[in-house]
Amino acid sequence: MPLDIEFRNVTKIYRNREMDAVRVPAHRFWQRWFAPRASVTALNQVSFAVQRGEALGIIGQNGAGKSTILKLLARITAPTAGEIAVTGSLSALIEITSGFHPELTGRENVFMNGAILGMRRKEIASKLSSIVEFSGIGDFIEVPVKRYSSGMYVRLAFAVAAHLEPDILLLDEVLAVGDFAFQRKCLARVDQLKREGKTIVFISHDLAAVERLCDRVLLVSRGQVAHEGKPRDVITEYQQSALMAAEPPKRVGKMSRAVECTGFTYAGRDAAHPESVRTGEGLTLSVDFLAHQAMSGLMVNVYLYWPSGYLCAQLSTDLGGFAVARGAGRIEFDCPVVNLRQGLFLVDVSIERNAEVIDWRYRCAYLRVDPGDQPAAGDLYMAHSWKVSTFRPAYPAAMSS
Repeated sequence: MPLDIEFRNVTKIYRNREMDAVRVPAHRFWQRWFAPRASVTALNQVSFAVQRGEALGIIGQNGAGKSTILKLLARITAPTAGEIAVTGSLSALIEITSGFHPELTGRENVFMNGAILGMRRKEIASKLSSIVEFSGIGDFIEVPVKRYSSGMYVRLAFAVAAHLEPDILLLDEVLAVGDFAFQRKCLARVDQLKREGKTIVFISHDLAAVERLCDRVLLVSRGQVAHEGKPRDVITEYQQSALMAAEPPKRVGKMSRAVECTGFTYAGRDAAHPESVRTGEGLTLSVDFLAHQAMSGLMVNVYLYWPSGYLCAQLSTDLGGFAVARGAGRIEFDCPVVNLRQGLFLVDVSIERNAEVIDWRYRCAYLRVDPGDQPAAGDLYMAHSWKVSTFRPAYPAAMSS
């Protein structure tokens, strides 16, 4: 398979002129320009390749170097060292509203923005009706865009960009535009371009969209490729590292750890793939412990948190507590139906007795939930069924004479 993009040991260093101004007084002109400059290394020896027709996702925290990669590919900036090879025509959707003028009408901006993106006037004219329909702004196409809402503005801009036909398409967070319905339309359009064999490089914090659209994902951290592979594996690695790096809550008092947690595992209902837990199906959570002495009145809790840190679920043993002898043991929680949405959840485990915290393992594990037959669209999944019943009208139909 031919390669459309090659990054070979690419390094990008930015000069920080603000730091220069602080370090060297402005009136000392010659020192300001000839003294060694402060710098920031955005990328350091980055190498990767993208095959023709492949969709590559790039994820990572803010400041990791993701957008710098796209700017280098789009030739907005040049590498400090290394080589970049691009085969075929390329369009970059990095700041999709940058080519709009507020005083011009929507129609006029379509022609101007399309020309900036590399489309010929004849091509824009032939696609104008389709662009307007895609944007959903209707008759407002003849109104100056300064009168548009922010949603109308970005919808029209993306509609123009969505009608480009390059060999390589670079996307930087441009799918996070408009309302939910328009975002679905944008995703469908990118899906279509992918089916047509276009090469796509997609940067986004929307990990669900990355997993859906991309064939392969790069995790960028501190200017380097930290992980590369299948979308699910790399996204899980990224989410896990981000969750584990979060600051734990303050501990409540001093813990004796007379009974301590030694392990946490979970399993779904599919015996062939126990690591797969799906919305609407069953789940078993297991907490292993080691009792250094016999003790009664114990309670074990499992806390599940959203990635934001919000507590969304708690599983507990009976409030009356249970007794343990000295030695190892296990507590199993059986959940007939997983009512969580798709995502990665942080796990805390505590062992308590009355108001005493004996052991508390903060962010000791994570739980991944995949979509089931009826995936949840909200925060939780509510198992349900439905039927259609015959009914009598509120008012009887008029009798004909």
